[in-house]
Amino acid sequence: MEKDKYLDDLSEIRRIMSRSSRFISLSGLSGVSTGFIALAGALLAYQLIFRHHDLLVYERVSIGSEGLRDLLLVALGTLLLSVVSAIWFTGRKSRREHQQVWDNQAKRLLINLLIPLTTGGVLCLMLLFRGYVGFVPSLTLIFYGLALVNGSHYTLSHIRYLGITEILLGLAAFFFIGQSMYIWMLGFGVVQMIYGLMIQRKG
Repeated sequence: MEKDKYLDDLSEIRRIMSRSSRFISLSGLSGVSTGFIALAGALLAYQLIFRHHDLLVYERVSIGSEGLRDLLLVALGTLLLSVVSAIWFTGRKSRREHQQVWDNQAKRLLINLLIPLTTGGVLCLMLLFRGYVGFVPSLTLIFYGLALVNGSHYTLSHIRYLGITEILLGLAAFFFIGQSMYIWMLGFGVVQMIYGLMIQRKG
């Protein structure tokens, strides 16, 4: 009996320490929603741009100012909707569990996510404006995966495995560049949704 109480106390101490050192309010529904938004954005980009141009190649292509504008608008809209949905679902989970959303752990997580994401975003913009559209799907997957691995030290540890999966898919997208949009949809859409459902079931 005393041994069971000791084990319960030890588990509670570990739980408190985990809460104090990691941001654990991530919502599985945020993963599902961002995956759905990514799929919708990719389908829209295909209909508007990729359907009419052969852009997924290892060389410079001409997309035109109108095509570039449409691609940037779709990308920006997808990004903004994904961020808003992730914040909303995570905030809802935090309020439900009476936890603070914006604490030191959340700040550390955000900083470690933003460093690879910002670097990758700037690089992708430079490549887009230079006409190297085919490299963008793979690089967004790779830098997103690096961001998840980097941020996994400050949140749920299994985020690291999602990050590694995204990196591997990014490398595959670079190798099979003609199919990179489908691999992008797999990584940002399907894998993200599956991971979100797994987190939701555990939560």
